[in-house]
Amino acid sequence: MNTESAASATRPPALRPGDSVRVVTPSGPTSRERLTPGLELLAEWGLDVQVPDGVLDRDGFLAGSDAARLTEFNEALADPSVRAVFCGRGGYGVTRIIDDVDWDAARRDPKPVIGYSDITALHMGLYRHAGVASVHGPVVTSFATPEPEDGAVVKALHTALFSAEPVVVASADYEPTGRLTRGTAVAGPLLGGNLSLVVDAVGTGTHLDCAGAILLLEEINEAPYRVDRALTQLRRAGVLGAVAGVALGNFTDCADGWGVDVVDVLGQMLAALDVPVLGGLPIGHGIRQETVPYGTRAVLDPSTGTLTVEAAVA
Repeated sequence: MNTESAASATRPPALRPGDSVRVVTPSGPTSRERLTPGLELLAEWGLDVQVPDGVLDRDGFLAGSDAARLTEFNEALADPSVRAVFCGRGGYGVTRIIDDVDWDAARRDPKPVIGYSDITALHMGLYRHAGVASVHGPVVTSFATPEPEDGAVVKALHTALFSAEPVVVASADYEPTGRLTRGTAVAGPLLGGNLSLVVDAVGTGTHLDCAGAILLLEEINEAPYRVDRALTQLRRAGVLGAVAGVALGNFTDCADGWGVDVVDVLGQMLAALDVPVLGGLPIGHGIRQETVPYGTRAVLDPSTGTLTVEAAVA
C-alpha cells in the first residue's frame, strides 16, 4: 500500500445530544418548506438547532447579500456555543465570500461544517487555511428528503457526526463509474469534492495541494465535454499527476446530444494516471448521498470496492 504525503486535518469534537448547532445558507436561497424536515430531524437527534433570521433571505440566485452571508457564516464559526455548522443548501455563492472567511476562528475552535456541492469550496478552505476536517454530506434541504427505505442516508450522516469510528463507503453496482475501478489499495487524506468547484479553485487561495491525496470527484448537470474540459484543466494545472488515487462519486445527469458517455470520458482522462481508481461510490448528487469525512486519512481499496475514511470528529 502506498502512503500519503499530504497532511491529515485536525478533527473537531463529535456531537452529543444537547449540543447547539447552527444552520447557515452561504450559497443559494431556500424556503421554510424545504428546510423544515431537515430541521425537525436535527431536533430529533437531540440537538438545539439555531436558525439565524437571514437564512431565508434571497437576492436573486443568492441567499442574501455577500456581506450578510459572510457575517452569518463567520459568526457561526466564532460562536463558542455552536458545535456544528449545517449548510442549508448548495447552489452557488460560496466563492464570492470565501476569501474573507474567518479561518482563524475555525482554527481556534474547530467544529464540523456539513454540506456538499457548492460547499466544496468551504471544505477546501477549512483544510488549507485552518487545517480542520469537515463533513462532505447532505445539506439540510436534502438529508431529510425521500430516500431508500433502509434510511441509509440519515444513518450515515448521524454516524459521521456522533461517532469517531471510521466511515466506510462501498462501491454500488448500480453506479456506472464502477467499471472504471482498478489498482491496489492506497492511502491519503480525502480531498476534492464537486468537480466544478475543484477546478474553480485552481490559481486561487483555496486551491489544494493534492500530492499524496485521495481525490474525490462528483458532478451534476455538466455535459461530457465540460467534464472533459474540467479534467483537462486539472491535468494541465498539475493537480491530477500528483494524487495517490481517485474516488469517483455520482456523475448525475451528465449527458448531452452527442451520444458520448460521461463514464467513457472519465475513463479516457484517468487512463493516463498510473494511480488506483475506485468508481461506483454513492457520494454526491445521487439519491443515496453517502456522507464522508473531508481532510482525514482515507484508504481507497479497489480490490474490496471500499473507501474507508478516518472520522471527521474525535
